[in-house]
Amino acid sequence: MKHKKLFKFAVIFTLIATISSCSSYKKVVYFQNIDEIQDDNTIINYEPKIKKDDVLSIIVTGPFKEAAAPYNLTLSENISYNTNPEQSTLNYLVDAEGNISFPTIGKIHVEGMTRRELIAFLTQKLTGPVTDPIVVVSFKNYRITLLGEVKNPGTYTMPSEKTTILQALGMAGDLTIMAKRSGIILIREVNGIQKHVTIDLRDANILSSPYFYLSQNDVLYIPPTKARIANSTNMASLWSTIFSAISAIATIFVLVK
Repeated sequence: MKHKKLFKFAVIFTLIATISSCSSYKKVVYFQNIDEIQDDNTIINYEPKIKKDDVLSIIVTGPFKEAAAPYNLTLSENISYNTNPEQSTLNYLVDAEGNISFPTIGKIHVEGMTRRELIAFLTQKLTGPVTDPIVVVSFKNYRITLLGEVKNPGTYTMPSEKTTILQALGMAGDLTIMAKRSGIILIREVNGIQKHVTIDLRDANILSSPYFYLSQNDVLYIPPTKARIANSTNMASLWSTIFSAISAIATIFVLVK
């Protein structure tokens, strides 16, 4: 009779552990409701906007290099110096008022423009002085910082100006198993003001969120779960011991039956 009670206890305990495991599964998996999301809700045409303190590379070229040369800056006090000796141009630093000073054109208010809008503006201004001008603009400071429960926290330079949260997490080695997927904090500067939003990666609606694509200098903080705070290593050891004990009890029950 005692053996039967022990066996029942072991079975009940295993069922409770299984239910608990299912609950943990729901806390961990991304995009749990993705089948409910319409594909056409996904944001595709995202473009980052130029901000104060951004560093821009602007190169002008055309069929006649001599005509384009005056517009390729080599020395100026409003520039952050490029340490690469192979590049003859320097980088434009967007000042506190959102302006850059461009050769021969003068001050240009670039804050709030996309890269394509700045290219179109400069192309229009330079058409005439430069035959068939080609303007190339790129961000030189497109960095994202990931902190907290990722495998490799740090600051990463993004290879693309259209970077998603998933790509950034992938560069950092993904979330750890102890990351709180429903409480990711995105810190972003908007018009000179630091703002933050909370992101739930378990909800597939993030795919159509304005925060799915990251902006330059965004910070992602991934908080730990309560289990992590409560010393998950010791808890895992405790569970292992309990299951070992249950297995031993079940084995003894079979042997003495």
